[in-house]
Amino acid sequence: MNNVGFPSVSNILRPQETKQIHTYTPYEAHKSFASVLKNSIQELNKLQNESDKMTEKLVKGENVDLHQVMIASQKASVTLQATLEIRNKVIEAYQETMRMQV
Repeated sequence: MNNVGFPSVSNILRPQETKQIHTYTPYEAHKSFASVLKNSIQELNKLQNESDKMTEKLVKGENVDLHQVMIASQKASVTLQATLEIRNKVIEAYQETMRMQV
């Protein structure tokens, strides 16, 4: 790109590179989905633990800002709600798939 935000002429005239589309086997798709799910649950657990620790510090009277405790608590709460909604959608999709006639 040049300095005014438009693509240069050489970029426009260059033939477009074709992207390789990777098709996943069922095993690879399962493995990928499982790893995403595992990482998401680990992140949720980390946020919940962080919120618990900050709340304990506040209750014990340690030097911690109330607004930081509330932010950590809200992050954990929103993440949990999002996780539950995703779980509900996955279960709903599974049930819909099971109702399909073959």
